[in-house]
Amino acid sequence: MARNNFRPQKFYDFEIINEESRVIGKIRIKPSGILWKSRGSHDWLGVDLKDFADFMKKSGRKKQH
Repeated sequence: MARNNFRPQKFYDFEIINEESRVIGKIRIKPSGILWKSRGSHDWLGVDLKDFADFMKKSGRKKQH
């Protein structure tokens, strides 16, 4: 007898909005990297997780969570 399972999501999408609640872009989080595209664009720009981690270590600011 087969068992049903939950399939994990392959990515998570988030809309980026400005102060007027208008969408200005999207971010997509994947296990292999992070993608970004501006509003109206069909092309995603991406970096792998190592490049993102290097960027954050160099340019990121410490935040309270």
